[in-house]
Amino acid sequence: MNTKLLVALLLPVLATILCAQEKLVTRTGHIWFYSHAPLEDIEAHSHQAAAIITSKGTIAVMVPIMSFEFKKALMQEHFNENYMESSKYSKATFNGNIKNIQEIDTKRNGIYNTTVEGELTIHNVTNPVKADGTVEVRDGKYFIKSTFKVRLKDYNIAIENRLVNNIAPIIDVNVDLKF
Repeated sequence: MNTKLLVALLLPVLATILCAQEKLVTRTGHIWFYSHAPLEDIEAHSHQAAAIITSKGTIAVMVPIMSFEFKKALMQEHFNENYMESSKYSKATFNGNIKNIQEIDTKRNGIYNTTVEGELTIHNVTNPVKADGTVEVRDGKYFIKSTFKVRLKDYNIAIENRLVNNIAPIIDVNVDLKF
């Protein structure tokens, strides 16, 4: 059997399988981070995270780095120019899987504990991540929440020696996605 015929026969089957997976999408996910250091606390929020989840538990999240907003404009400028190099590395991404997706009853309201495993890419560096969180089902809507830690040096984000008391080496990242 030639390749073109095989592709022609398998393409409709593959399309049916892919379309059969329910997908949830959001473009207004809330991601924020918090850095507690001896001299200063830093917090920034983005409400521009895009995410997709399939019924099989595959999850992908993307947040534009420049969408993070700080209380102080100078912090935001330093974050984008000096640390994240946002013009060069414009987004952070996560691709992974919700480990116990089959235990989440999408037809019944409730809060389900879960673990997500995947790869987080920040500053063009990718590392494995495992994070606990919850999936809440409420009246046909889905809310996913998680908090995990990111070690800046693991993503080649360097803190100048004179600022080590201003920026924590490990930050808390919070994810709040509503589908």
